[in-house]
Amino acid sequence: MPEPDTEALLVCASAALAERGPAHVWPVQQYGQPVRAFALRFDGRVVAYLNRCAHVPTEMDWQPGEFLDADRRWILCSIHGAAYAPDSGRCVGGPCGRGRLTPLDVREIDGRVLWVPSSDIRPAPQDAATAGRAA
Repeated sequence: MPEPDTEALLVCASAALAERGPAHVWPVQQYGQPVRAFALRFDGRVVAYLNRCAHVPTEMDWQPGEFLDADRRWILCSIHGAAYAPDSGRCVGGPCGRGRLTPLDVREIDGRVLWVPSSDIRPAPQDAATAGRAA
């Protein structure tokens, strides 16, 4: 549960994330620059990362919200084939070497997926006006 003084923002309803299904993608800012993030359900747990490959900082989904390989086992970069473990974001194959995806702090509470922004990953300006405190 987020601390009382920590702002948790609604990402989506829990029901929007099917097991090993499409991800929910939303805009954020990393160090003030626009980037997208994604959340998906894997082995019953919601995980979230920046949509940036560790090999080359490019978006990874091959179709909007589609990050998993054909076997629904790995997060796969559609550009260079780097593969990442969904539970940890660590590289498991391809050109990402010892890299890993940048995780976001998400929690699933009362049927909602909540994100707690960090000092370097913040809500995108257009989201700031519509996102309210969720905790």
